[in-house]
Amino acid sequence: MQTTASPEFDPKNPLQSAMTVLREIFLSPRRFYLNFYADGPLREPTLFVLLIGAVSAGLAAAAAIAAGLVFGEAGLREIGLTALQAVLYAMLSPLAVAVVAAVYLLSVRTFVGKVATFRQLYRMAAYAFGVMILAPIPAVGAFATTYALMVLMGLGIRFVYRTSFLTAVVSALVAFLPVGVALIWLTVTVAGLLFG
Repeated sequence: MQTTASPEFDPKNPLQSAMTVLREIFLSPRRFYLNFYADGPLREPTLFVLLIGAVSAGLAAAAAIAAGLVFGEAGLREIGLTALQAVLYAMLSPLAVAVVAAVYLLSVRTFVGKVATFRQLYRMAAYAFGVMILAPIPAVGAFATTYALMVLMGLGIRFVYRTSFLTAVVSALVAFLPVGVALIWLTVTVAGLLFG
């Protein structure tokens, strides 16, 4: 039986290829990571992260500005800060994915063995970051983050490194805890700086 490689982001056809990747990670994540080529290039996943980060940040900023205008709390300062936050989020998304990949690399090397490379984990995390397109929807961001870091990364670890279900869960959970705490701290800190 011949398998087809998982879809990759294509900068020459960004919208269609991004939609194809998103459809796979939402509807067929097991198949996506089962057929995932972990040793591929970094350029395409990084551009995918930038695109998802820009769309997600743009939608969140637009919603925040619209809510501020409706409730009369959106002055020029608030709009500027919201726009700046969106630009920083989009631009720093690849760095955030790199940090996540480094944490998962430590976990995989601890629980699976020295089978993983940073490139492989970055590629897995970059495509898992696609679910952050849902982050601007109220009350969905936390679930999207958990889905990306636990479910998608767990599936990636399980199928790319051909490990047991339990080992994949433990590896994903051990990496998820510090990343989750860091995200909560960062969110509270940024909110405090902006609105404190």
